[in-house]
Amino acid sequence: MDISEQEREEIINSIRQGRPIPARYRASLFEDALETELIWPGKSSDVERTVLPFQSIEHVDEPRSETVLRPTLFSMDEGSGRQIGGWTNKLIWGDNKLILSSLANGPMRKQIEDAGGLKLVYIDPPFDVGADFSIEVEVGDESITKQASIIEEVAYRDTWGRGRDSFVAMIYERLLLIEGLMAPNSSIIVHVDWRMNSAIRLLMDEVFGAESFRNEIAWCYSGPSNTSVHLPRKHDNLIFYAKGKPVFTQPRIAHKSGVHNTGQVFGGSASDASELKQKEMEERGKSLEDWWSDVYTADRYRTELVGYPTQKPEPLLARIIEMTTVDGDLVADFFCGSGTTLSVAEKLGRKWIGADLGRFSIHTARKRLISVQREKAEKNDPYRAFEILNLGSYERQYFTGVDMSLPAEQRAAASVQRREQFLELILNAYGGQRTVQLPGFDGVKDSACVFVGPLDAPITQDDIRKVIAAALKHRITRVDVLGFEFEMGIKPAMSDEAREVGITMTLRYIPSDVFDKRAISKGQVKFFDVGYLDVKPKQSKSGEVTIELSDFGVFYAQEDADATAAGLKNSSAKVVVDGGQVVRISKDKKGIVKKEILTKSWADWIDYWAVDFDFESQKEVIELQNGDRSETVWTGRYIFENQWQDFRTKSDRKIRLVSEPHTYDLPGEYKIAVKVVDVFGNDTTKVVKMKVK
Repeated sequence: MDISEQEREEIINSIRQGRPIPARYRASLFEDALETELIWPGKSSDVERTVLPFQSIEHVDEPRSETVLRPTLFSMDEGSGRQIGGWTNKLIWGDNKLILSSLANGPMRKQIEDAGGLKLVYIDPPFDVGADFSIEVEVGDESITKQASIIEEVAYRDTWGRGRDSFVAMIYERLLLIEGLMAPNSSIIVHVDWRMNSAIRLLMDEVFGAESFRNEIAWCYSGPSNTSVHLPRKHDNLIFYAKGKPVFTQPRIAHKSGVHNTGQVFGGSASDASELKQKEMEERGKSLEDWWSDVYTADRYRTELVGYPTQKPEPLLARIIEMTTVDGDLVADFFCGSGTTLSVAEKLGRKWIGADLGRFSIHTARKRLISVQREKAEKNDPYRAFEILNLGSYERQYFTGVDMSLPAEQRAAASVQRREQFLELILNAYGGQRTVQLPGFDGVKDSACVFVGPLDAPITQDDIRKVIAAALKHRITRVDVLGFEFEMGIKPAMSDEAREVGITMTLRYIPSDVFDKRAISKGQVKFFDVGYLDVKPKQSKSGEVTIELSDFGVFYAQEDADATAAGLKNSSAKVVVDGGQVVRISKDKKGIVKKEILTKSWADWIDYWAVDFDFESQKEVIELQNGDRSETVWTGRYIFENQWQDFRTKSDRKIRLVSEPHTYDLPGEYKIAVKVVDVFGNDTTKVVKMKVK
């Protein structure tokens, strides 16, 4: 072995300390020749193995007409026109590392395999770590900037923005998980640009094997560029690898003999045979090369735009999907953004799975996919239902260090043991202090006592009544109640009940951001007040039931109005969100500040709403991994069956406040759930009882 004494000592120390042997010594130590690989500090081939149950929070299925084609896809309920049985498409909100691990190692893997397995994975990770992830949204007649959530901000900038190593480590683990989930004959395409294309090639050689490489496709586009030190960078890269021998359909594009794709004419004489071949090519089109200049960026397809900054054009995804799959194949996108991949897959008759970290992404994709269902329903074309999933309270238990492989009873005990650590975390993020001097409360902040709800369950009305009783006992007049979830319709009823006995009570959501210490240390975690919703169910003389939205309240603040005013220059203005209102703050030439509330109505905040006319008709059942076996359990909750909905789009800003009529088959008492999603993608749900005659 050709190594020095100093190098030998370094190798021995690495082994003693349980660290990997530095890669530069492997060729000297081992006889087998090593393939080229990308090395970075802390590189590990260990991947996440946690299995968390998926919770179904919404089921969306636009009713079909009686004449729609159905037997080849799934069975259908004749009365409702809704899908029963067969594969249901999946839209999953959460950390895609945990999602991929749970898909690859949990009970849902069998569903995926029964559906034919993943035949195509397309991902477009946010490779531009300096990008602005804020989004322009409209409230009434005004446009405001929705800032990225703190969890997105931390993930995109602090984790991946620390340089090339952090991005490579992130994507490497996800590629390993994806590879283990793909079908034996399948394709993967990773969308990157000049920043990371070389690193991605090396990573994919390592994960899939260099022999699996198919193409590095240049997707070319045009546009202004002010560079003076290099050529304008005007293409992205589609890195295309394959497992086994997947479907591949050669794309063909229009061709005219004597003219390049650029439009440049070329000359030269041709024989009769070549003329015949040229004529045939003009009729069939020519085979597409690995540079694509005939698909424009999304802003050129105006009717597709949904206001999402990283949106890709549908023709690009249509070409990729048609090139690598056939009708009925399963397509996945684990950085799905605004849902372009999923929307195109649905239009082309493919099954799909999509996932994203951002709540607003999931909301945008949901609206887009419902629009596809509606378009297909109008044409009597077949389409599948989809469900919106998350990892819910199980993800929170994982973040606090509970071993999710333990049986349910042991997990519950572990959650109780970690309660103290959990309380310290929440109260620190909230700006409060822990106290054990006031039974019934967990901490204090300023002049208020703080109650923190459970990690794995919603705060109920009974919980609130116990808090009220404790406040009366200790003569406390201000109470803050913090929870990850609240029982539906808990506000304003419980706030009013507290007010009647002289207690000012504030209900606030604990954001997922509290599990990132960096967000806490920077003071970036924001606790938003629970919104309230009021609805009026009505039954006509003919028996039809409609739901009317009568009030909706939010309490958002993205920027403090007074602080913004103080920082404004003379003769300038800015629109902010403060105290649940959109406010234009302006400063004239003399420095006089003017604040103008721009929101005209509570309805301005509503972006989407939906109704489940028989809320407790479908229990939420999940599969839990219990040692080596899985068990099916009822969570105690119900799935929101999206039976009717209305929403705003970029082209149509109107929204109805009264639902279409619904007819019940039988009289009786029903629970009706109404879900409202505001312009920032946050939802509020209320359940009302109605006696149907």
